[in-house]
Amino acid sequence: MPFLSIVRRSCDTSRNQGILSPSICLILQGAKNLYLGQDIFYYEAGDYMTSLIDIPASSQVVGATEHSPYIALRIDFTAQEIASVVMEAEINTECKDTNRVTGAFIGKPDADLLDIFYRLLKLNSKPKEVRFLSGLLKKEMFFNLLSSDFGHLFLQKALFDQRADEVGKAIQWIRENYASSLNVEELAKSLNISKSGLHHKFKAITMMGPLQYQKHLRLQEARRLMLSGPIGATTAALTVGYESPSQFNREYRRLFGRPPLQDIKTMRVSSDAKGYDDI
Repeated sequence: MPFLSIVRRSCDTSRNQGILSPSICLILQGAKNLYLGQDIFYYEAGDYMTSLIDIPASSQVVGATEHSPYIALRIDFTAQEIASVVMEAEINTECKDTNRVTGAFIGKPDADLLDIFYRLLKLNSKPKEVRFLSGLLKKEMFFNLLSSDFGHLFLQKALFDQRADEVGKAIQWIRENYASSLNVEELAKSLNISKSGLHHKFKAITMMGPLQYQKHLRLQEARRLMLSGPIGATTAALTVGYESPSQFNREYRRLFGRPPLQDIKTMRVSSDAKGYDDI
């Protein structure tokens, strides 16, 4: 099942930076801190964290040991998969709680959701059945989540249909053009929304403003480029849109805690590199 990952950490980790992609992460044992913008979320065994969009974030496993490791199950999904279940099950897409908007949240699974996770794990040992039944179980999981107390969060207009919402369009534009110069006022004007309105709605969902979101994307991509090949800091900086290498070095160090070359060297020799995508 390519959408299912089992994550195990036998010691505490440093604060790993990455992109929180659409996924559901259920902690079976241990605990983790999740950093989104200026907010810190703590969740532990028995909690699940759901991200509905791509959000720059960082995480840190806490309290893990060889005898009591951190263990979690992660399900990756797409907005199209959620939309498919909504249409097939004829779920009402009118959001009842329009005051709460967020791109990520932490919840408690009910017995039915835990049972679906359990059946997915059991199915992993049945190669003849997994190809067909895993997709059905994934749909059942989405139906459970959409029918739960958190169901309205999956149906937020900005997340459920990014083509029809200003924030969704802004997020999509920034992700596709992160290396280009960003003028928030011009972007807001193109979306027929005020600059302050766009900033407020954008921050409510992503926990950061448009410029900070773009900066995090640029720095994450620069780090990925340097980790994946013999690319220096200056080349990486120019590739992701920085005009000043010194500014790139300052912002990189502020986000990752070390200068670019030192950080990449440390990542390559440490176990943290293995968990780079585990957010």
